[in-house]
Amino acid sequence: MAINILISDPLSEDGIYPLRQEQELDLNIVINTGLQPEELKAIINDFDVLLVRSQTKVTRDIIEAANNLKLIGRAGVGVDNIDLDAATEKGIIVVNAPDGNTNSAAEHTTAMIMSLARHIPHAFLSLKEGRWDRKKFVGVELKNKTLGVIGFGRIGQEVAHRAKGNRMNVIAYDPFLTAEKAKKAGVEFGTVEDVARVSDFITVHTPLLDSTRHMINEEVFNVMKDGVRIINCARGGIIDEEALYNAIESGKVAGAALDVMEDEPFVGNRLLDLPQVIATPHLGASTIEAQESVAIDVSNDILSYFKVGTVRNPVNMPSVPKDMVAKVEPFFDLADKIGAFVSNLTDEAIEEINVYYSGELASFDVRPLTNNTVKGVLTRNLGNHVNNVNARYLAERNAIKINEHKSTTAKAFLNSISVELVTKNETHKVKGTLLNGLGARIVQVDEYVVDVVPQGHLIFIKHTDKPGAIGRVGTLLAEKDINIATMQVGRSNQGGNAIMMLSVDNTVDNVEFLTAQDNVFEAKAINL
Repeated sequence: MAINILISDPLSEDGIYPLRQEQELDLNIVINTGLQPEELKAIINDFDVLLVRSQTKVTRDIIEAANNLKLIGRAGVGVDNIDLDAATEKGIIVVNAPDGNTNSAAEHTTAMIMSLARHIPHAFLSLKEGRWDRKKFVGVELKNKTLGVIGFGRIGQEVAHRAKGNRMNVIAYDPFLTAEKAKKAGVEFGTVEDVARVSDFITVHTPLLDSTRHMINEEVFNVMKDGVRIINCARGGIIDEEALYNAIESGKVAGAALDVMEDEPFVGNRLLDLPQVIATPHLGASTIEAQESVAIDVSNDILSYFKVGTVRNPVNMPSVPKDMVAKVEPFFDLADKIGAFVSNLTDEAIEEINVYYSGELASFDVRPLTNNTVKGVLTRNLGNHVNNVNARYLAERNAIKINEHKSTTAKAFLNSISVELVTKNETHKVKGTLLNGLGARIVQVDEYVVDVVPQGHLIFIKHTDKPGAIGRVGTLLAEKDINIATMQVGRSNQGGNAIMMLSVDNTVDNVEFLTAQDNVFEAKAINL
């Protein structure tokens, strides 16, 4: 039986060559671009695969009309144009191509750095306007300058490699980067503040998450060198544009090169009025080679899915095998939540994740649960493209060891899952279980016994066990109009260290104000 593939956005023939030359499968490839939503909805039921770029909006309406669709391929990285929840509910796998534009994005970043250093765009415009202003466009050399790379994934590493070729010094920050990994890569290692403090050029290459939105803000600009230059070819929103504008106006920032901004298209953005700014209209992946590469990657995933039933780059969660559903599916959310919770207990780079299963659960094939646990851990820093299929791959790529431990002996609970994170200097462990009729619970955090529902908005506090500590925390939260829904406390011994676990009604972004009282030495907001 033929496999019907609809390509609804323009793709190069070289990109879909793997599909064209396939002999083993009977593929019927239909190219129909420029379809209106209602037109796509009318024909989508005839297809097994939909292959798109960014133009086609794969909405819930279209997905619900697609009773035969098995796979959606996005020839690119972002999947904002695909309703992932609807696809998952429908049992449709969504794949993308996260690696295909790495070289293109790194080269564009390097070009922006060079253009910013030597005023190339403005000098060219000056010539076009009939002026010969050599003295006006005196630039700076890259040799012996320090490049700060914030986000040291595939693209960040490629940019660093090119910078070293220009004899620049490189310092990098990444939540998964350790001093040892940095040394191996031939770069210095530091925090965001360390990078900001010593760099002459700073380029960002992180995903846009709640934790990275406006991570380059007024506070970070204040610790930078005078005359620093900023480059963003990653995602709009990582840099606070208001703070950047003010930093340029004050002279703190000598120039900025921007390929992305928070609102696109960004024609009319006031940053473009500043002579210190150069910009391009989101061209990081816009090369012939990159567009071919992402199409080839997705084409190969389509073939792999229909030949062996697996894909390399899924972006949504595939269904659990039927013979395992009844046994382990009730624990999927628990595993995810424990992983997400424990990831908030450290800001150091994770070197090892240990997952412990106790009780009857240990007699099952728990690999899907481990994958979901790792997904929960990594999502904090890598975003929602992490799922229980690619979680191990992403962990291995960041040199994180994954270990499973099983014991059919159960002590306090019929079944339990414990997740332990190991960093160079710390170890944190969180234990959870399912209580009959009551649902998921976190029952232990490090050495402290608690009983916490792992959902919603939580505040985790470490403090000294002294009279009045709880009341003072309540007062400080009340002053910020933060309402406490539930509270759990735990302590190691009377008068020693203790913890508080609060659930509150709304998201709290910053709880550092709680450490203003003497006996509170750590406070974290955790949103599950």
